[in-house]
Formats: sequence, C-alpha cells, structure tokens
Amino acid sequence: MIKKLVLMSLLVTQGFCQAFAQQSTASKRPNIILIYTDDQRFDALSVVQKEQGDKARFPWFTTPNLDRLAGEGVRFRNAFVINSLCSPSRSTMLNGRYNHLNGIANNHTGLSDTTVTYATELRKAGYRTAFFGKWHMGKESGKRPGFDYSASFVGQGQYFDCPIEINGKPEPSKGWVDDVSTTNAIEYIKAHQSETFLVTLAFKSGHGPFQPPARHKDTFANVKLTKPTTENLDSPYKGQIETPRRQNSNTGQNAAQNTTPSASWTENNDQKIRNYFGALKGVDENVGRVLRTLDSLRLDQNTVVIFSSDNGFFFGEHGLGDKRAAYEESIRIPLLVRYPARFPKGKKIDKIVLNLDNAPTLLDLAGIQPPASFQGKSWVPLIEEKAKDWRTSFLYEYFYETPYNTPTIKAIRTETGKLVQYPGEEGWSELYDLSKDPNETTNLYQSAGGEKLKKQLLGELSKQEKATGYVNPDYADARPVDEKGQYKRPAKEIIP
Repeated sequence: MIKKLVLMSLLVTQGFCQAFAQQSTASKRPNIILIYTDDQRFDALSVVQKEQGDKARFPWFTTPNLDRLAGEGVRFRNAFVINSLCSPSRSTMLNGRYNHLNGIANNHTGLSDTTVTYATELRKAGYRTAFFGKWHMGKESGKRPGFDYSASFVGQGQYFDCPIEINGKPEPSKGWVDDVSTTNAIEYIKAHQSETFLVTLAFKSGHGPFQPPARHKDTFANVKLTKPTTENLDSPYKGQIETPRRQNSNTGQNAAQNTTPSASWTENNDQKIRNYFGALKGVDENVGRVLRTLDSLRLDQNTVVIFSSDNGFFFGEHGLGDKRAAYEESIRIPLLVRYPARFPKGKKIDKIVLNLDNAPTLLDLAGIQPPASFQGKSWVPLIEEKAKDWRTSFLYEYFYETPYNTPTIKAIRTETGKLVQYPGEEGWSELYDLSKDPNETTNLYQSAGGEKLKKQLLGELSKQEKATGYVNPDYADARPVDEKGQYKRPAKEIIP
C-alpha cells in the first residue's frame, strides 16, 4: 500500500513538474529568428507544390527543411507584400509602415526612417539583436541601425566571396554568400544562447543573377519546365512606356538567357529558372542548419522561427520576369512560423496577412506594445483564434522606378477580387474575379459583367487609401509623363 502511495505521489509530482516546465517555457520571452529570402515566389516550396497537385509548375522542387517548418508550425496561405520590390518591402518589414510614408519608394534610396523599428523596440526591451546578410537599402554601408551586431554586405553584394561588413568594417569572405551568412548567424546564436536574442537572417537568394552554390549547379539541369497558362497574355502597359536605355541592357532581370530567342518566355529563360531553384535549394539547406543548431542547443521549444520573402517573382506569367506588377505571382509570398512552446503543429491559415504585419508581430511575440507609427497588425491572434475584425482587403502600391518600364500602381486586393489602377492611364485598368479566375486571365474592367465588382472594389480602394494616408510621395522617381499625365510612348524606330 505504501509503495502504491509513493508511486502515485511520484507520478503526480512528475506530472506537476512537467506542466510547470511547459508553463514556464511558454511564459518566458522567446528567442526570435526571422529568416527571409529575396524574390521567392509563394509556390517555391515543395509543401505548396504538393498541395497544388497536377497544377503545380515546379513539382520537382523539394524543400524538406521548409516543409519541416510548415509541419511543425503554421503556414499562412495568403501572405502578401504591399509593394513588390526589394528595398521598399524590406523597409516595411523593419518599420511597419507603407512606403508612401516611410521614405523608401525604390531600390536606390537609403532608409532614413530607422528611429523606430522592430529591432530598436526589442533592443529597448532587453533583447540582444543581430542582423546577418542582405540589408539592401540603396547602397548603405555601416553597422545596421537598431542592431547590437551586424554582419552584412553593401547593396546586392555578390554570390561568391562577398565582402562582409562586420559592424560596418569590411572583411573578406570565402564561399557562397548565403552559406557564409548562415554560419555567421549560427556562431552568434551559439555565443548568445544563454541570453534572449533576436536574429534576422536575410538571404541574397533568389535574386538575380541567379548563381546557386556549386553543389546545386546542375541539380535541376534535367527537370521538365512547364510554361505558365498566362505566358501569352500581355500586361496592358507592355511596350507602352518610354524609358531611359540601360547600359548593358541585356543584363537585366528580364533579359533572355538563350542565344536563340523563341516566342516562349520560359524557353528563352530556361537556365535562369533552373539556377533560381538551385539557389533556393541552398537556402533550404541553410534553414535546416539553423533548425539543427536550435535542436542541439535545446533552444527549439522557446525560439520562434519565422520564414518569409521580400516579394514574389514572375517566371513568364503575363509574359513577365522580375516582380513589381500587381499580379499574384509577384505579390504573394511564403510565410511559415514555428513556436513549439505556444503554437500548434500543421496549422494552415487563409486570412490575408502582410509584410506590414511583420514588425508588430515580433513585438507581440515578446509581449511589447507596438508603437503608434506601425500600420500593420500582429497575426499572433489569428494563430490562437482570438482575432476580431481581421482585414479582408489591402492596398497594394508600386511607384515608377527609373529606368524600368513598370508604371506607378494602385491596387486593391480582397479575398475574392482585385482591381489594379495605373494613375494617368485609365485604359490600362484591370479587374479580376479571383474566385473564378485565380490566374487573372480575364480582365473584367470594361465588361458589363464586371460592373458590380468594379463598383465594390473602387469603394474599397478609396477606403483603404484614406485609412493608410495614401499619397504619391515626392521621394518617388519622376514618372516619364506628358502634359496630360500620361506616360510618354516609345518613339517609333524609323526604318530608312
């Protein structure tokens, strides 16, 4: 009898200790690791490719480590950026503000609005803060503001043997840049494992020129490439804007790589697509390295790991490469989060979340009230099913950037529809019923059948412009327009 009582007492004590340990872990402020790539499409994850089934364009692409994150955490299936361009998106992730307010409307301007970011606020709250990899606010150099430590590179950097600025002081590096950045981040985590830390790891991949690590140079050499269903659909502004000629113009992101062009964007950019996925394969492996480090240090339970991208990317959809435009492949991004001490496994969320939500979410995870300047919302209540009055639409913006040929864009995207406007060019406007036409193949703007949807979305666009304080900022590049506010058309070449 006594033995039974002792055994029962031990079991109760053990259960209490386990419950206390779990509660203690959940109540302790978590470490935070924010990882993001460059130009990674929302569907450049094998978990998404599997979900798409026979509609998947890249079924041969596998990301076991990112799939692990999705399986052990939460996957947001409708994550978007408010501006599909590198520097604007990265600045929004930092300071939680729309680009018409935060000083960044293009890729060649430095970030002046760094006084209040997720990094400054977490640092004030006692977090050790560190930044690794691609900063890319113009060509800013120096120690990254708001972070105690940074190991970063200037501008776009380079894929191999990239000089790294350690707290602003340049040092040489050897090897593939995203391997180097990951190693630097892991060394920092190990050195500060006893403290509460924020680590931001920003990869160069998959930005052009697409240069995978040597181990993946030929990984996708023989896979079958599938053309998008919208490859032969042109955007309304294609060939309609006079832009300055770029030096070495055939080195741009839209340049064809095949020496003998065909009518197919996919065929003309065959090697580019293969190299892009080779680079992202390297990213997946580096995410795996970070996860294994957390496992080995027993930091996995109370560390939030977030994975995302600064924007999407076109591979021939609407005949486009690059990003910028408001079609889905450009504005949708991957978003995965794992926090074992608090969040469920394998949860999928279809509500609209934005890169604008990045900064307030990080503060929420740390139990910190967001500053009034942040315009986004924490998505933590969505995961915990406590969200009230969540957004059902958002304003998308893009500002003309010299010397590219994408016009300034205002768009509204709801859960089921999209309206795209090009200020000064009403004839280019686009309207899509995404519930019936997810690939955006049928523009309803001028059709009688689209009148009800157009009226609804015009009202929602006006509402969101007011809510976000929309303006065309004076720091945006000047548009090449005529006295009527329309874009200047390319001069026709005169053939003698």
